[in-house]
This record gives sequence, C-alpha cells and structure tokens, in this order.
Amino acid sequence: MGRCPPLTARSPPGTWPGRHGTSIRRARTDAVIRSKYDAAHQQDQPIIDRVHEVAGRYGASMASIALAWHWAHGDSAPIVGCSSPERVEQAAAALDIHLNKADIDYLEEPYTAHELVGPLARPGDRPLAGTTTPPVTPHATK
Repeated sequence: MGRCPPLTARSPPGTWPGRHGTSIRRARTDAVIRSKYDAAHQQDQPIIDRVHEVAGRYGASMASIALAWHWAHGDSAPIVGCSSPERVEQAAAALDIHLNKADIDYLEEPYTAHELVGPLARPGDRPLAGTTTPPVTPHATK
C-alpha cells in the first residue's frame, strides 16, 4: 500500500506574528490570537530567527522558506495567507526552493511544543484564551 500524504493543515513555522520588521494587521488587532501566541513569543523567537537567517541565505522571503519546509515534509495543505499579491508570489516562489537536510534540521532543532490553548486544553482550569470569562463548567452527572 502506498504512503498517503498528510492532509493536516497547519501554519508554517516562524511566520507568525509579523516578526523581523514585518507588520501583520491581525497581530495588532486580534486579541484572541495575541493571547494565544504572545505568551509563546520567547519560545518561538529562536525558530523565527532561524527562518529569517535561512531566508537570507536563499535570497527568499521567510514565508517562502516556511512553505518550502512544509513541502520538504510532504505536507499537502499548509496554511497560506494570500491577503496580497506579494503573498501569492511568495507562495509560488516557495515551489522552487528545495531545502537541504542540514537546513531542515537547523530550522527544527529549537522546536518545543506549545502549551495547548482553547476550550479543550484545560477545561475549568482558567479562562479561555482571549477572554476574561471563566470557562463553562459542565453539570455534574449522578
């Protein structure tokens, strides 16, 4: 039986939320996103820095490197933000980038998993991300 490509959609590494001099409007205006990702900024910054460095070596955008990383892993549905013609061009340019194993390993080396956030992460433990309202406590069953 042949290998099925993964179909899990996920965001590319090191592209959120507008580091290295970029400015993403959603990063400034979406309180839910900020509550989820700002807490992990220090955790993510080494990866973001490495994506920036590898992009410089390839003469490519960070978004292109991040998408090339996905395709190097066989991901068939990375999340691509195409809010401008420039973003579409960066996504298309990524098709011509072939990261070598050393670059892939370099990008992945500082990775650590994020703490889960949202309603299923720790029900009842704290307010839901982006809110100050405690989570709904399920009724006890007898």
